[in-house]
Amino acid sequence: MTTSNTPTGDIDPAVREELARLRDSIDNIDAAVVHMLAERFKATQQVGHLKARHHLPPADPAREARQIERLRTLAENAKLDPAFAEKFLNFIIGEVIRHHERIAEDTMNGSTPQAN
Repeated sequence: MTTSNTPTGDIDPAVREELARLRDSIDNIDAAVVHMLAERFKATQQVGHLKARHHLPPADPAREARQIERLRTLAENAKLDPAFAEKFLNFIIGEVIRHHERIAEDTMNGSTPQAN
């Protein structure tokens, strides 16, 4: 976060209104991202349970590589830095694998998996 030497009272009202409009849009996008991530993790939890029931490994490096390449292409087409998109997906994949490992361990121990 950056700070400015200009007190907020010195900002032109039109600029302040435009800034508020843009920030409202950013807030809406952030909310949509959070909801989309929640839906994604609901689906990956189901995948984790399926893998655990069938004794499949929590990670699938071949699929992960395909997904990273796919996301890099999507990012390039959207004019988003592909390296950033890859870092973001790697973070998500790491969380998913951690969840899958926990589900597999809970399944092997006969305990009820905790929701994340």
